[in-house]
Amino acid sequence: QPKFVESGGGSVQPGEPLRLSCLASGFSLDEYSIGWFRQAPGKEREGAACISYKSSTYYADAVKGRFSISRDNAKNTVYLQLTNLELEDTGVYYCAARTRLCGTSWSRGLGFGSWGQGTQVTVSS
Repeated sequence: QPKFVESGGGSVQPGEPLRLSCLASGFSLDEYSIGWFRQAPGKEREGAACISYKSSTYYADAVKGRFSISRDNAKNTVYLQLTNLELEDTGVYYCAARTRLCGTSWSRGLGFGSWGQGTQVTVSS
């Protein structure tokens, strides 16, 4: 059963960094585009970043310049580096995969599967 395991979340203060990891099991990441999504309490899930299987990267406006997505296919892992965290970044962060390029529809989560359990990021002062 293909799945992801997210890790690296935690409780931090505004401005501090975190590095999230998304480890794939049961399949190889090589041919998949991977998205990081987040869901804040009481809000709908939203896309944060996406990296295509060609390693092109895409970011939501809210995180552009602060988050960085990367992949290490040899380790079957995708990373999300979070810097200059803000209170509004609080939420559960998930990763998921799809066979198509990220394109223009990635942020809505369309076509993504193998969702992980998520990792909690809490930003508070």
